[in-house]
Amino acid sequence: MLVIEGIMPFINPNAFRRALLQMANMQDLRLRTIGLFSMILGVVLLYWVH
Repeated sequence: MLVIEGIMPFINPNAFRRALLQMANMQDLRLRTIGLFSMILGVVLLYWVH
């Protein structure tokens, strides 16, 4: 998991920094929605790979 999380800051650290700054300014509901969809996508990918 850390390998996947490290790809973006390794490839393009400036874009990663901008994305983090944008997320810091988002409302809680929007962040929770993004988190929910990320979790669902992760479960679907795990199911598909397995």
